[in-house]
Amino acid sequence: MTEWHAARRLARTAQKWRDLVNRRCAHFIELHKSGRWKHYYEEAQFLLLMSEAVVLAELWSRIAPGPDDDDEAPAAAQTDPAENQRRHTAA
Repeated sequence: MTEWHAARRLARTAQKWRDLVNRRCAHFIELHKSGRWKHYYEEAQFLLLMSEAVVLAELWSRIAPGPDDDDEAPAAAQTDPAENQRRHTAA
């Protein structure tokens, strides 16, 4: 039973990290939509940070899938993280 409690604790911790990364993504999206990012970042810096947030969100969605997630991971999450980084950097 101790193993079960430890696994559950780790799953809750992983879910908290996923939630944090998703909030960070939402923050960058809000900065982009409102245009406020221009007050805090240069364009290249903002795009880099935003793409890193997206890559981390995809990674954490695979590490700690939520209860609402399908059994199959989305196609974007199944690709190689290095490929995701190249794709987001090129955009």
